[in-house]
Amino acid sequence: MSDVLTELAAILEQRKQESADSSYVASLYAKGLDAILKKIGEEATETVIAAKDGNKEQIVYETADLWFHCMVMLADQELSPDDVLNELQRRFGLSGLTEKAQRNK
Repeated sequence: MSDVLTELAAILEQRKQESADSSYVASLYAKGLDAILKKIGEEATETVIAAKDGNKEQIVYETADLWFHCMVMLADQELSPDDVLNELQRRFGLSGLTEKAQRNK
C-alpha cells in the first residue's frame, strides 16, 4: 500500500479515540455512519461536477476529498485500504463483464 494511504489509515484510526472537539474526523465518527456517508455523497457529487466542467485541478482536489471520506468510512467499518487494494488486485486481468458475472452467482 502507498505510504500515504498507510499513514492516513493510521491517523484515521487514532482519531477514533479523540474528542469530537479536537478534529474533523473525530467529529465525523461521533456523528456516526450516516454523517460519514452523507459526506461521501457530497464529495462524489462535487467530483462529478468537476469532471463535467473539465477542470483538472478541481478534479484532483475533489477526488482527494472523495477518497479521504471513503477512507474514513472504511476505518469506521473496521476495514483498511488494503482490503480495497486486495479486491482490485483480485480483479486485475479479469474482464469487467466476467468479474460482474462472478459476483452475481
